[in-house]
Amino acid sequence: MPKVIYGGQSYDCEESSVLDCLTAQGVSVPSSCRSGLCQTCMMKAVSGKIPEKAQAGLSDALVAQNYFLPCVCTPQEDLEVILPDATSGKIQVQVSSIEYLNADIVGLKLKPALPFEYRPGQFINFFKDETTVRSYSLASVPELEEDLFLNVRKVPSGLVSGWISEHLKPGDTVTISAASGNCFYVLGKPEQDILLIGTGSGLAPLYGIIRAALHHGHRGRISLYHGSYTTDGLYLTEELRKLAQSYSNFSYSPCVSEGETDEHIRQGMVLDVALQDNPSLKGWRVFLCGHPEMVKSAQRETFFAGASMRDIFADPFG
Repeated sequence: MPKVIYGGQSYDCEESSVLDCLTAQGVSVPSSCRSGLCQTCMMKAVSGKIPEKAQAGLSDALVAQNYFLPCVCTPQEDLEVILPDATSGKIQVQVSSIEYLNADIVGLKLKPALPFEYRPGQFINFFKDETTVRSYSLASVPELEEDLFLNVRKVPSGLVSGWISEHLKPGDTVTISAASGNCFYVLGKPEQDILLIGTGSGLAPLYGIIRAALHHGHRGRISLYHGSYTTDGLYLTEELRKLAQSYSNFSYSPCVSEGETDEHIRQGMVLDVALQDNPSLKGWRVFLCGHPEMVKSAQRETFFAGASMRDIFADPFG
């Protein structure tokens, strides 16, 4: 008889859903429709095989992280499960280096003492203290580097970004959370074209996603458009241009909406430039990161250009 393991306890689960099994034992699991539609009850499998039906309707990113819907999951073998927020424990890391990538964005490298599981493009919560926390995306790739790489935009009077840029130094120990988020590269469909649009420090997750895709041998076109008001807001330009020189399927288009440019920089709003170059996005995978208004508009416009909502991944932040 299959067993459901939760919170250190094991429960027999014969011909019933994981949700029914747990709630019958008095375990509190958020739920609503109980038919696999609302996704309120979503859980994550730590071990065991998830029936395909239990992941129907979930994004590729959620499936890759072993999320499933317990209300429609009848396990065929033992299944150890947790609630999504059970992965948010705190982790101590050491500052490896800190440097300005441009006038407003700090590149922060962190070295975990223990193996740190994440996917490029996900985010971590960064704790200044118990009550002061900010989220930052991961620009690093675990297969390519040991350190975690964050791009922190210095916000005027920012409690966390100001502290990071003005007070942290190599060797300091800081606290972060486990990685979360669904905006990352998923293996499979190596021939699919990928469009990435970002503004400001929204480049951070895109930088990780691009390098992960290239590292895993993605063969479709990978087109990055990074936007800023002026050229001073661009960064990692040399690194991205070297990638474009090394990989024929990767192109990098820095864009500015104000001020003068040179022959290497596009003039205009980043979304407008990207859609002008790629008016039809049918079959494409799309990643959108950065200013919330840009991301919201880009979700709509890339959908109208033919991209499936299932293939549009968004991470809006200021």
